[in-house]
Amino acid sequence: MFTRTQETIERIGIVPVLRARSAQEGRALVEALVTGGITVMEVTMTVPGAVDLLRELKKEYGDRLLLGSGTVTDAAQAEATIDAGAEFVVSPSLHPDVVTKTKSLGKLSIPGALTPTEAIAAWRAGADYVKIFPCSAVGGASYLKALLAPFPELRLIPTGGVTLQTAADFLKAGARALGVGTDLVNAAAIAAGRPESVTQTARAYLEVVANFRSGNGGIRTA
Repeated sequence: MFTRTQETIERIGIVPVLRARSAQEGRALVEALVTGGITVMEVTMTVPGAVDLLRELKKEYGDRLLLGSGTVTDAAQAEATIDAGAEFVVSPSLHPDVVTKTKSLGKLSIPGALTPTEAIAAWRAGADYVKIFPCSAVGGASYLKALLAPFPELRLIPTGGVTLQTAADFLKAGARALGVGTDLVNAAAIAAGRPESVTQTARAYLEVVANFRSGNGGIRTA
């Protein structure tokens, strides 16, 4: 069953990986990204006060922003972030207890994997998507395409090495959405008082997705 959360992730096509030195910086990044049209956000546990930030963002944006938590490595973190408003839970690696807890609470599970063995293990553990991380370390888009050849059923979100220059290649290789870090979530721009730079980059990423979708019949629903 294709859920509303999955539809949103694939329709937007971009999942910003929010890392910030403070909750204030994190809020400024979110505002700049939302202004640019990206309404999906992965708030990582490396942000100071990440759970509180999730709760504040949920209160401020409500249903206008699809929130997820990232860098989640144990079930307690998963439950806390879901309680704070996360609709999907992302890990850098496979933690079966996180997958089980997330699914038991009715939310989307996106564990991380790199090798074919790890990817299929994550899928069989109940993943809704598998985060291929760090994808840049194993060949980028060409690796993603190679991984999908024997495992076409996998729904993959590459993270690491996704830039404006490589985004289209990852989509062509079969990515369902793209996890994007500092190329988009540019804390330095916020620190320099240039949030409009983040907003412009957000719009550029969405344009890449739109251009790809216009020539490929839209999003998939399975």
